[in-house]
Amino acid sequence: MNISKEVKVGLFMVVSLVLLYVGFNYLKGIDFFSSTKKYYAVYHNVDKLMPSNLVYINGYSVGRVSAIQFNQKQNSIVVEMEINSDVVLGDSTVAFLNGDILGTKFIQLDVGSIATPLKPRDTLRSDVAKGITDFLSEPVADLQTTLRKLNKILDNLGSNSEKLDEIFNDFKATPKLLNRTLANTNSKIDSLTYNISSVTANVNKTLNNLQPSLVNLKTFTDSLKSVEINRTLVRAQEALSKLNETLAKMGKGDNTMSKLMTEDTLYVNLNRLLLTLDTLASHLNENPKHFLAPLGKSRNKIQRDLEKQKDEKDKK
Repeated sequence: MNISKEVKVGLFMVVSLVLLYVGFNYLKGIDFFSSTKKYYAVYHNVDKLMPSNLVYINGYSVGRVSAIQFNQKQNSIVVEMEINSDVVLGDSTVAFLNGDILGTKFIQLDVGSIATPLKPRDTLRSDVAKGITDFLSEPVADLQTTLRKLNKILDNLGSNSEKLDEIFNDFKATPKLLNRTLANTNSKIDSLTYNISSVTANVNKTLNNLQPSLVNLKTFTDSLKSVEINRTLVRAQEALSKLNETLAKMGKGDNTMSKLMTEDTLYVNLNRLLLTLDTLASHLNENPKHFLAPLGKSRNKIQRDLEKQKDEKDKK
């Protein structure tokens, strides 16, 4: 069966149109192969929100804006959203209208606590993010001032782009250096830990080996102390015994030491000896010729000299 060129061209055009439609809607965020649920939100001003703008929960895309309608009776805008079917919303969920610095608008869902889950096609509570509300309520003069300040900031960022590039390059190099340092540190720590474990094991082994020796040493020192004390006590007892014997002998009175302690004969004799030595010294001092002459003098001559000296003293 031959197919004419006209049929082939017609099929090609139909397939191309289908693919074009699917591709265009896919770029708009429409996924034909995932199931979704529709919800609504009502605003007084959507600030140029467009269909196909994204819907986020905590910064994660969970759907898109599928349609926007104007309700003239209530002077409000009804926004239809297609949300992934696996996302559960509750009666406390709030749909915030928000936007980024480039002007792109989106819906930010704050799920909150889910006490009563919502059903598809229910209407969510709606609100406008604070930034957009302030932006919409700003006077024209303030808006122009804000734009001038923003332009000045952008100019400063442009002039400092080289410095920012250098800073970012340094930031890129920092993780590599940090990783290298951490790797070296980890290897050194592992080596140090192994060495410490080895030293600890050796110390424990040495202490275990020394424990019997320490016990024996303690026993030896204890026995040595007891031997020394016993020997000292024996010697002290012997010294006391000898001292008692000596004192006993001295108390009997039949020996020299006891007589010296009990009699005064030795004292009297010593006293007489000292008096005689004193007299002799005086005589030597007064009459040295009696002792220093070549042959000395006889006793009679010494007696005559003494009598002569006595007479001289009497005459005076």
